[in-house]
Amino acid sequence: MSTTVQARLDEKSQAALKRVASQLGWSTSKVVREGIHLVEQRHAAPRVRRLIGIGLFDSGISDLATNKEHMKDFGVKSMGKGWRRPGERSSKRKAPTK
Repeated sequence: MSTTVQARLDEKSQAALKRVASQLGWSTSKVVREGIHLVEQRHAAPRVRRLIGIGLFDSGISDLATNKEHMKDFGVKSMGKGWRRPGERSSKRKAPTK
C-alpha cells in the first residue's frame, strides 16, 4: 500500500529535517518515515498483560486458569504420602526422640 502525503513544514522543522538527513546520510523521506515509527511506538496503547497459556487449550471449563476452586488439589499427589494441608494437620506433634 503506497500513500503519498505532501505537507508543508515551517522553516525551523524544514531545517531540522535537512540537518538530521545530512547527519545520518538518509533521504528526507526516510527521516520522516523513521520519525513516524518512533512516534507510533512511543504513543502506542500499552499491551494488555495476560496470563501465559490462557486460551491455548480448550478444556471445556471457561475459568480453569482463574478460578481457585479448580486448583484446590493441584499438586497434592506430588507432595508425597502423608502430606496434608496445614488446616488438616493435627495440632499434636510428636515429641522428638533422643
